[in-house]
Amino acid sequence: MAFSSLRTVCFRNLTDTRITFPSKSIFFVGENGQGKTNLLEALYVCAYGASFRGVRDSHLIREGCREAAVSALISGTVDHQVSVKLLSARKLLQIDEKPIQTRKDLLSISPTIIFCHEDMEFVSGTPERRRWFFDQTLSLYDSIYLEDLQRYRHILKMRNAVLKEGRFETLDILDIQLVQLGTSLIEKRNKVSHQFSEVFSKLYESITGIDQVILRYKPSWSTGDQSAILEHLKHIREKELLLKMSLSGPHRDRYQFTRYDKEFEVQASTGQRRLLALLLRIAQAKLFTEISHRLPVLLLDDVLLELDPEKRKNFFKVLPEHEQAFFTFLPEEPYNRYRQDDTLVYHVTDGALCL
Repeated sequence: MAFSSLRTVCFRNLTDTRITFPSKSIFFVGENGQGKTNLLEALYVCAYGASFRGVRDSHLIREGCREAAVSALISGTVDHQVSVKLLSARKLLQIDEKPIQTRKDLLSISPTIIFCHEDMEFVSGTPERRRWFFDQTLSLYDSIYLEDLQRYRHILKMRNAVLKEGRFETLDILDIQLVQLGTSLIEKRNKVSHQFSEVFSKLYESITGIDQVILRYKPSWSTGDQSAILEHLKHIREKELLLKMSLSGPHRDRYQFTRYDKEFEVQASTGQRRLLALLLRIAQAKLFTEISHRLPVLLLDDVLLELDPEKRKNFFKVLPEHEQAFFTFLPEEPYNRYRQDDTLVYHVTDGALCL
């Protein structure tokens, strides 16, 4: 599935317009602050129903406007019209003019992978950000995992509320639900971490020559025995009531990059960490295709700026197979080197596009 067109209304600084994409490769070229990233963000909102920048929906509405909307025609074996209407306090998601309640329906239509500066958080940021990345990796092809993750978070929220209020009479019931959902999540996380590590390790070595960089998944619960986990939760209940928060479960899981059993990201240079973040996304796309037998859409936001010429060349060599790819470039970058015969180049100025 590929984006055939995009329509924006009162979205960020973008001019209200409809843009067509009759190509597999699209470049957005412009100075900083002109709207290149906003175009990728609009496409991402159509794919996920939310921004990749982690901002509130209200921040996507152009200043002075009360609401915004983005819509896209996504073409494939069957065409679909996706629209997202953003209001100050809520949003409306539609596929083919029919309302949908969850984002999993969007994911099934056009699986999209973003490469952006914020990806550095998956390497140098909090454990929560790294969990988010691998949760997204699983959710791209496993809608049941996404449902279980949402249910787990709901139960966790209820459990934390009970702990804060000091009411422990309902904890036994909540613990059973938490453990049932949590062990299912851990089982799938454990499996995908092995698959991901195999893809990523080979990829990293092919680009850098550094071998044995692997991913290790460290679950909060060291066993899959639900009875043993329930006993563990009872054992730490007094401490949780004191701290008024859940101290154990998949929301505390960790992912770690190691080389010869030592933390790799701690030793890596800034350039190595930046490359690590880029290759995480490439591995995510490759693994998605390997498991689902589908090709993703790629959104690449200024990903080459911090790479030297040799690494730029190698990056394009390992760029995963894709249905379509959108790139952003500054005018002074040698983007013509990366053009293909059918590449469509849009120049972006003050939120407006021209060929």
